[in-house]
Amino acid sequence: MTKARGMLTTLAMAAGLAVLASSAGAEDASAEATYKDIEATLGSVPSFFKAFPETGIAGAWAEFKGIQLNPKTELNGKTKELLGLAVAAQIPCQYCVYFHTAAAKANGATDEEIREAVAMAAVVRHWSTVLNGMQVDYPQFKQEVDTAMAAAKAKSQ
Repeated sequence: MTKARGMLTTLAMAAGLAVLASSAGAEDASAEATYKDIEATLGSVPSFFKAFPETGIAGAWAEFKGIQLNPKTELNGKTKELLGLAVAAQIPCQYCVYFHTAAAKANGATDEEIREAVAMAAVVRHWSTVLNGMQVDYPQFKQEVDTAMAAAKAKSQ
């Protein structure tokens, strides 16, 4: 086991050195390629992408594009943006609230759906405060939720 661990440590160090040796030029090229992809996708490169460190912009854009902008995920665009809005309202972040509201509308969300997403965020926050503040017994809570879900399922059949 110690020999294997030593080998893994050596491999990790070698990989790290290889990355450090080649990263300076690759980061510049990767950042430039990323900015070109952002512009091709969005029509411009918003300043918040330029504010992000060049060393990480390729990964940050890949995450943003791969999840948030990807139409082939399990959640559709409207649902993702309504979730984003609900989270943004809780953080709170005026930038994210503005962005996710605009993106939700662009994905077909109505004003009523937007209001409902924000209200749902408030309901969750309310009950989270109650449950945590009152130190409700977690195993008992789980059992009660499972019982309620089973009863709801039985009624729906």
